[in-house]
Amino acid sequence: MTSGAVIDVQGMTKRFGDKLVVDTFDITVPRGAIYGFLGPNGSGKTTTIRMLCGLLLPDAGSGTCLGFDVRRQASQIKEQVGYMTQRFSLYEDLSIRENLDFVARMYGVRQRRARVTQALEELRLADRANQLAGTLSGGWKQRLALAACLIHDPKLLLLDEPTAGVDPKARRDFWDEIRRLSKQGVTILVSTHYMDEAVQCDFITYIAYGKKLIDGPAADIPRLVGLTTWRAEGPELAALEVALAGQPGVDQIARFGATLHVSGVDASALAETVRQFEQTGQQRWSLQPAGLEEAFIYLMAGAQDNFARDAA
Repeated sequence: MTSGAVIDVQGMTKRFGDKLVVDTFDITVPRGAIYGFLGPNGSGKTTTIRMLCGLLLPDAGSGTCLGFDVRRQASQIKEQVGYMTQRFSLYEDLSIRENLDFVARMYGVRQRRARVTQALEELRLADRANQLAGTLSGGWKQRLALAACLIHDPKLLLLDEPTAGVDPKARRDFWDEIRRLSKQGVTILVSTHYMDEAVQCDFITYIAYGKKLIDGPAADIPRLVGLTTWRAEGPELAALEVALAGQPGVDQIARFGATLHVSGVDASALAETVRQFEQTGQQRWSLQPAGLEEAFIYLMAGAQDNFARDAA
């Protein structure tokens, strides 16, 4: 196992029937990291994470999670994992306290009542402890779900699309809590296709149709992809977008509100194209660092849908 790594696996593969859902996946996750698994719906993110955490047996591959073998010691891994699903899965006809007490019983938590009270305080749920879960808003349900998957003090936390359907303030509060847990040494795996969640992660791996395209520190991903991005502002952006298509150095064009982001991997060819349009057009151009979203769009454009391939 790599020094300091909580997860260190190679060649993880999973099929469902004749569909190859995860294809020879390798990853090393440092202790206390927030690691984002980014990709479109159906790309294999959740299946990959579940294999890493011992929740799903791989068809091939090897490695360790929390010091245990992912193939032979899955039960030991699961005891130390907290899993927050995308869909609220607690009992809506029980109160917040009753739900937490039930989950604590399931895990055999010692000094259960004291631990439930502590969880209510930590997640700022104490004032609502007797409220039925079914009457909670999306943000409060999310907070309850997080408290439930932390009740047994897991070392590894799995979050599957954790902030889908909640308001912006609830999302900020949620991520504040996740960063607090990370500072305490809890390792967190996040499955998402939202860019505003991806930027919260320390590391990111891009997955498309079962294959890992790239991974690394979040801040380094655009550089690793090799993208250069220019931003155009001003009038007639729709016409500019049409005119830029197919020009030398232009690999992708993306509209971001009142700006156009023009990206490519051949920096000199792209700069020459921009220079020509800058001389003849009405827009203002500026060079800017490529972001995660530009990198995501670029990588997805070159990915091949394995399901579509199998069906062809």
